Amino acid sequence: MTIKVIIVDDQAMVRAGFAALLAAQSDIDVVGDAPDGRQGVELSRRTHPDVVLMDVRMPEMDGLEAARQLLDPSPASRGGPMPGVVHRPKVLMLTTFDVDDYVYEALRAGASGFLLKDAPPADLISAVRVVAAGEALLAPSVTRRLIADFARQRPARRRDPSLRLHGLTPRETEVLELIARGLSNQEIAASLVVAEQTVKTHIGRVLAKLGLRDRAQAVIFAYESGLVAPGDR
Repeated sequence: MTIKVIIVDDQAMVRAGFAALLAAQSDIDVVGDAPDGRQGVELSRRTHPDVVLMDVRMPEMDGLEAARQLLDPSPASRGGPMPGVVHRPKVLMLTTFDVDDYVYEALRAGASGFLLKDAPPADLISAVRVVAAGEALLAPSVTRRLIADFARQRPARRRDPSLRLHGLTPRETEVLELIARGLSNQEIAASLVVAEQTVKTHIGRVLAKLGLRDRAQAVIFAYESGLVAPGDR
């Protein structure tokens, strides 16, 4: 299955370089690019990509606002490929900095993760495939540090009493905590001495019960609910 991608970045050379790299992959089709968030949102609504590579800092409309518009849960916020169908692409944020307030806010809005622009080409290709498959890009340690840093700066949000965990079973709560600590499915399975497929089942139930899109939002929820505190290991 071919992954349809659009690239939204205010630097023409970045757009051209990423497009050339991704277009060389047999399973990736770059269907367009845009120089700012506003045009990126319009392009996404026209082309219905699977993945949007979104720069954080851009003129006209930054990547945060563009991500919010693309991931807005309201069906009236955008059109789908067919009447009555809501199209929600996966959004992968691109940033020059490994600590950026916009990235944290984008994750809260529903973005599937972020990637540094100077990451190796293989990481970019892998990232597109990972988020297209429905996984959150949370493996790099820098991502965990970023989320922890901004959770630390927002203690009021992190202890939001409206965020409830009582609907989860003890094992599901344990799985959520391990996700927030940055463990992979394989590592969680080893920690709990269960099969990896069992972990996937627990994660699916956690996301469904809490109304979360993916692992990225699960991590944010765990910090903001107070289940995990910054600096926990």
